[in-house]
Amino acid sequence: MTTMRFDDLRQYSDVLRSRHGQAVTVRFVEPRDAEALQNYFRALSTRSRYNRFLGAASELPPSELDRFIQVGEADRFSVVATMPVDGRETIVGEARYAFDSESAAIEFGLSIDDRWQGHGIGRALLKNLECRAAAFGAERIFGDTLRSNDAMIALARKSGYGFTNTPGDWRLTRFQKDIHVEPQEIPCASWRLAAVSPRAMSSLAV
Repeated sequence: MTTMRFDDLRQYSDVLRSRHGQAVTVRFVEPRDAEALQNYFRALSTRSRYNRFLGAASELPPSELDRFIQVGEADRFSVVATMPVDGRETIVGEARYAFDSESAAIEFGLSIDDRWQGHGIGRALLKNLECRAAAFGAERIFGDTLRSNDAMIALARKSGYGFTNTPGDWRLTRFQKDIHVEPQEIPCASWRLAAVSPRAMSSLAV
């Protein structure tokens, strides 16, 4: 059985395209990204942060930031979507997802920098998350968002997600989609994750 090489996380990266053909790299967060990731969240509009964290927040608390940069701990993963802007790698989006082996489901949340919304990056990132979910052998992928988050709801609807009530929280709606892709058919580099057992992933952390 193959195991993930945490000394070379970039081998699990994927290159996507924006609506205008710009290259967008989706890769695992690394410890060196901590400051840039925090600055990314601080730069989001108040509304975007509220939608992402389902409540008021100006930044990630230190303990939460630490969890964001721990790849594979408790089967939780964080990725950033980056683009070259003025010659520098810049975070334009992020996502965090978790695999539950008992329900064979991936739960996720994501955000896109306000300046880059409307460029098709959110849709490309969502498709990549579905690819990563299939790599786990997940049968379903889902997320919860505020009922007032029109942008996320529209994105999920265009991407073929169905909607239901979020258990225990009337403020939220749940969007979910079944995964019907076999690991060998996955069109992203992350298919390598399919060769890693949940036990192996949860025991290895950056």
